[in-house]
Amino acid sequence: MDPELAGYRQSLAEASPQIAEVLDAVLHEASRNLSPAGLRNYLEGARGLSELGRGPGPVLAFLEAMPALAREIGEDEVKDCAFAAMKLASVTSGEVIAMFLASAPSAARRLGDADLFASYVQFLHQLSARAPRGLRPMFSVLDDLLNKLSLGGLRRWAFFGAEAHRTDFKTQAQYFALATPDSLAMLQKERKGALFVDHQRKLSAYLRALWGREFFLRPASAEYAEFQPFIEDFALRLPDAAQDEPGLPGLDLFRAAAAHMAAHLVYMREPISAQELTQAQMALIGFVEDARVEALAMRDLPGLKSLWRPALAIERGPSEHPSQLLLERLALALLDPEAGTGDAQVDSFARRFHETFPAQGERGDFAWSLGLELYHLLANRRALPSLRQLQRLRVPHRDDNRYIWAFAELDWSREAERMHMPKQARRRVSLMEFVNEVEVETAGDDAQEVWTLDGTLYDDDDKTFNEKYGTEPVSDPFPYHEWDYQAQTFRPDWAILREYRSPAGAPDDIDAIISRHKPIASRLRQIVDKLRPQGVQRERKLEDGDEIDINAAVDFLIDLRIGRAPDPRITMRNRLKTRDLAVLILLDLSESTNDPAPSGEQSILGLTRDASALLARVLSDIGDHFALDGFCSDGRGDVKYFPLKPFETRFDDAAKTRLAGMTGGFSTRMGAALRHAGAKLRRQPQKKKLILLVTDGEPADVDERDPNYLRRDAKKAVEELTQTGIHTFCLTLDPRADHYVQRIFGSKGYTIVDKVDRLPERLPQLFAELTG
Repeated sequence: MDPELAGYRQSLAEASPQIAEVLDAVLHEASRNLSPAGLRNYLEGARGLSELGRGPGPVLAFLEAMPALAREIGEDEVKDCAFAAMKLASVTSGEVIAMFLASAPSAARRLGDADLFASYVQFLHQLSARAPRGLRPMFSVLDDLLNKLSLGGLRRWAFFGAEAHRTDFKTQAQYFALATPDSLAMLQKERKGALFVDHQRKLSAYLRALWGREFFLRPASAEYAEFQPFIEDFALRLPDAAQDEPGLPGLDLFRAAAAHMAAHLVYMREPISAQELTQAQMALIGFVEDARVEALAMRDLPGLKSLWRPALAIERGPSEHPSQLLLERLALALLDPEAGTGDAQVDSFARRFHETFPAQGERGDFAWSLGLELYHLLANRRALPSLRQLQRLRVPHRDDNRYIWAFAELDWSREAERMHMPKQARRRVSLMEFVNEVEVETAGDDAQEVWTLDGTLYDDDDKTFNEKYGTEPVSDPFPYHEWDYQAQTFRPDWAILREYRSPAGAPDDIDAIISRHKPIASRLRQIVDKLRPQGVQRERKLEDGDEIDINAAVDFLIDLRIGRAPDPRITMRNRLKTRDLAVLILLDLSESTNDPAPSGEQSILGLTRDASALLARVLSDIGDHFALDGFCSDGRGDVKYFPLKPFETRFDDAAKTRLAGMTGGFSTRMGAALRHAGAKLRRQPQKKKLILLVTDGEPADVDERDPNYLRRDAKKAVEELTQTGIHTFCLTLDPRADHYVQRIFGSKGYTIVDKVDRLPERLPQLFAELTG
């Protein structure tokens, strides 16, 4: 037995021999469901509970229940459960603590989400402060309660009983045991039409049948009145309970909301820029975007209309603002061309939506332009509702649209498919753990768990094991089609691209380059001052903002006074405005870049490195979102792509190390590299996107003898990028490039640097001309 494990067993056996026997019985299952760190927390929790002096009951319940809890919602909650039990020990008995721990796996199973389970534990602490005598009878009927109530319903049911029978302890205990008429009546009142956990599998299968792919569904607490479904980390967050509406059962509402959010994931290719938009404009653009993705989904799956129409056709009473009811009718008119709003101008807007959708519905700016048109239509009539009223439209199946305004980097095309794949775990371990406990020394890059030594291990010859046996990480292959101009068709999956790590150089070399070009850098300072954006943008409705939003705080207090669950998002944040631009600088790293420049002082690769370092410094000072990559190729089966400075990182020492160490070699298969760069750019949230290609020659590769084949394919790649809104510009160092570069990039898509030695100065100036 492991010495550390033996120490835990001995301390538990000293508390009670029965505990040691149970530990021996459950340890195998615990090891299967918990990581080494999770197992350590599990044993620490058991030892802490044994020191409470409340008998062996809580410890036995903890040991038996926690592996099942980890299997349901993850091992992080094991440690939290131990702390919760210790906190309960100050107000209740060991028997009640044991009942809490024993019921935790079934509660986690019914709640279905780690965040909801954490809220459930918080509720127990609140209840223990109000009615500690109610915990024991409530745990005895907890399964029945969670089968009928959401977490919010359980909280309201419990707090009512705690307040109504605050001084009558006998009746209070009967209330929590479901043995009084008012307890049963309150239970019936809080029952919702449908609980998410009862239908989660059905909803997942439903979406899989519609689009043939997996979606990740999770419940969220819908206690406050303004709750809307939302998408977070590519997970569809639906309310934990759905109330039946007239003509719309709770299950159908779940289906409509899940299908709507799935349509966002399927049909959105990039987020919409919020640059220079007010909050009201963003709300109306999101309103039109909801209609756009539903229209795209109904184009492919016409039966979805019968799912969404009942949710939009529910008869509503009077609204707080006349335009709220008008927008609710417009939502139905955008879904169903035969429906009308009764307003001539708004009906004309709906007709324009349906007339222009077939030709422009796939475009990312479709909702942006129509949303602003709708905003001006209402503003000119002085009928624009307030932001709070716009966010409270009675359209129950639609989400809050935080997904389309996400500014963080998201892998829009692949992340949703990967989220169900088990993630590879990586841990830093000590030398003894590394030597004694590693299971498969020869495991490859696809191992379930990879251990990294916390330090450096040297062999007998004073070389590190990583230097002798380590392998350079290589990405999964990215297949790309190529255009066959003779057959006038694409060759599917013809070129195979892989991402490689660039050799390491010295970051001081990049700093020396910047210092060496100080005269140029001082002139470039004017570019920085001209292009740096000014001003801030205010973001409201945040839970973790920087300051209180007075209007939201007033609404919170009003809801609290009238007994309605308030919206907790009462803070706001001021965000610095940035240029809505994403730039990818793509460097040709073929063998010809090793040739000396005409001056003979540096190679073309050295000048390219100097120019890239200066441009990266300029972009960092401006604050633009940019990446710096290189490429070369060794036949169609091995297109090498080197991410030197990814979008999500700063131009720090790590990026300088990769830039300093880049080398030239092999050939120039330009089309595949441009397509891969375009795929990375499409995942960026900025509205304007630019690829700036720096090359010293025409497309060529060792396995292609026809010089026109790769030129025509590169031309086709540029056309594909243009159709998706990505502008491509080529800066070539080849003085003889006139006869081919214009055919590839167009008459305004390139420039030729006749004096190669001026490249470090010319590249930043060119960028300023393109984006200023």
